[in-house]
Amino acid sequence: MVDVGDKPLSRRRALARARVTMTAETAARLRDLPKGDALTTAQLAGIMAAKRTSELIPLCHPLPLSSIDVHVAISANGADVTSTVETTAQTGVEMEALVAASVAALTIYDMAKAVDATMTVTDVRLLEKAKESV
Repeated sequence: MVDVGDKPLSRRRALARARVTMTAETAARLRDLPKGDALTTAQLAGIMAAKRTSELIPLCHPLPLSSIDVHVAISANGADVTSTVETTAQTGVEMEALVAASVAALTIYDMAKAVDATMTVTDVRLLEKAKESV
């Protein structure tokens, strides 16, 4: 693990995104699938995943997360998952934001796979990161 012990605490924020492409019919049904409400479940899964990032990614520092927001926006041909994660720590929260978006997207995929075999999870990426002195 990288030694961050000498670094000062900073307010850190990261924003990540993932996309799940699907048919319009599937997108319209995401709240009413055989497994249940995919949007609420994905939001919860993303939050839980962000909190466990250091257990999933080797050598990733465990961080005291102060805020996690996972939002799913539905479009005609899919769902866009956006995650924002914040902390005050000695290292950034990019991995937590990326894990949150990825796991939320995978949760949507899992919940809708029985009704749409054409889905794909794409465009997982970091959109923004910020650091402010405290």
